[in-house]
Amino acid sequence: MFLPVYQPQRLAGLLDGWPDGPTLDGCIVNAYFLYKQRELRRQLERDQNLHDYLSFGGFVATDSGAFQGFTRQLYLNNADIVRFQDQIGSDVLAPLDLITPPSDSRATAEAKLRATEKRIVQALAITRRGILAGVQQGGRFPALRHDSVGLLRDLGVRYLALGSLVPFFNRNHDMRFVCTVAADARAVIGPDVPVHLYGAGDPCELPFLVACGVSVFDSASYGHFAQGGWYMTPYGALSDLGPLKAGEYRCDCPVCDRPMTEIPEVGALTVHNLWTILATVDEINRRLDDGTLAGYLERVLEVHEAWFPDSALSSSWRAVEAVRG
Repeated sequence: MFLPVYQPQRLAGLLDGWPDGPTLDGCIVNAYFLYKQRELRRQLERDQNLHDYLSFGGFVATDSGAFQGFTRQLYLNNADIVRFQDQIGSDVLAPLDLITPPSDSRATAEAKLRATEKRIVQALAITRRGILAGVQQGGRFPALRHDSVGLLRDLGVRYLALGSLVPFFNRNHDMRFVCTVAADARAVIGPDVPVHLYGAGDPCELPFLVACGVSVFDSASYGHFAQGGWYMTPYGALSDLGPLKAGEYRCDCPVCDRPMTEIPEVGALTVHNLWTILATVDEINRRLDDGTLAGYLERVLEVHEAWFPDSALSSSWRAVEAVRG
């Protein structure tokens, strides 16, 4: 399942989905941005729950503002933001975990991990209505991440989120570290707990992450890529439409219902990109159902290599396969 990050200027009107289009089951909302607006906070706490505010009856997860806390002082504590998310009707809510970038030393990563674990324990005791996401941290240290998931399993979390991984899979599609972490997390947590990888939203990477045990993704990539003029496809994002002009790819979204000769403007490109992500997830689910995901991975690699010969996607996936046996 893919959860687009709710941004009113980008996602307004798109939560309704398309009658004959790909599946849009849910979204994710930054609860910190709701909480810091005093009047809106009161409205949500007293008069209107989160689903009503969004006019959306699907699955709604919330983020605590942890990423914003990494870049600035929030003047916010874990208990308050967890209670707020639970009170306004979030289906899956998040603790105020501590982001751990690759530059953190092992000592720093472990200290943040232990602090995050304490916040998760506190949040589990507070949560009454929704489900709390147990967030894995540990930075660039696999052993810390492994221990993190083991503790979350022992705490009985019903939803696992993998945090602070975006910097690792944002490097020319090098999937080695992220796929290794995801596969290990799935092995530790077991087959039945949803595994959510925070921040993953490039269609060409999603099937490989699913093959390693990830079941939920979220991202604002559909809009960020559009702002940069990137046209998403299941095989990689294009800055020019050469493959479309050559007849190598065709999109069925409402934006692409005519021959494409140039990159659409930002608003239309945002719609196309969201459609592409959701359609890719639908295709992955179909492949899982009929047992042909491995063949789909090979097709993605074949096209991706032809279009992006300098990408690390193929070589990194082969390395992952070699380790997994």
